[in-house]
Amino acid sequence: MRHLMSPLDFSVEELEKLLNLADDIGKNPKKYAHTCDDKRLATLFYEPSTRTRLSFEAAMMNLGGKVLGFSSADSSSASKGESVADTIRVVSCYADICAMRHPKEGAPLVASMASNIPVINAGDGGHQHPTQTLTDLLTIRSLKGRLDNITIGLCGDLKFGRTVHSLIEALVRYENVKFVLISPEELRIPSYIREDVLKRNNIEFVEEERLEDALPALDILYMTRVQKERFFNEEDYIRMKDFYVLDKQKMELAPKDMYILHPLPRVNEISVEVDSDPRAAYFKQVQYGVYVRMALILTLLEVELPC
Repeated sequence: MRHLMSPLDFSVEELEKLLNLADDIGKNPKKYAHTCDDKRLATLFYEPSTRTRLSFEAAMMNLGGKVLGFSSADSSSASKGESVADTIRVVSCYADICAMRHPKEGAPLVASMASNIPVINAGDGGHQHPTQTLTDLLTIRSLKGRLDNITIGLCGDLKFGRTVHSLIEALVRYENVKFVLISPEELRIPSYIREDVLKRNNIEFVEEERLEDALPALDILYMTRVQKERFFNEEDYIRMKDFYVLDKQKMELAPKDMYILHPLPRVNEISVEVDSDPRAAYFKQVQYGVYVRMALILTLLEVELPC
């Protein structure tokens, strides 16, 4: 039995197989419509979510399966003091696979050690968000035709942004990937990512403060919001939240074949006027997220795939 805590839980070869499956699901959805007819997915979300929770639920229902779960800690026995380990032991009696989001880093890992069913980390604090990373990889590969030989700009909250941390860790395994890290000084990537992931792997990266300076060299721009829920101080959040706004004028500096990704939700870091630009791929990205979660569920449940 396998769990998914980090994108690194899959080798590059296994990732390739998973992304190929997701690609086939996108092209032939009817082929997979009954592959999980007798299976149940539990969504245990201790933290608010729209896209991730609904994406998992849509993925399981598209495969013919059923869904149960809760969407906030207040509506679970966590409000009575039940531990994550006890909750997953109980849920293991009801479901075949589980997706868990939790505000505490490492909570899904604790759950996986007590679980009798596969556990998927659907985001733990500011740590990891592996299924968003799988979504990002599928999106980049589908749009650019490759995951190697790209220059990717990561912009916004690089300090607390778990999607950014997961994506960097996943992409350093591919050849000739260059990173442009665009953030104010207060929101730069954590030192462990800079030292243990980028420098240790001899990955080329630069840190910029101005988005305008970075845009002309990019294949992919990955925008992120400044996350209010990660700040201890309201004043710091207000000072940072409008630091970057991607608008039509800035897009004139970007290459014609550059694509914009965003893990969503967006607040005001991408102007709505950019939505009509053919390079805006963040809503396509949402659809790719359903396909990749369908592929992940099939892989972790070791379901026999249709021919």
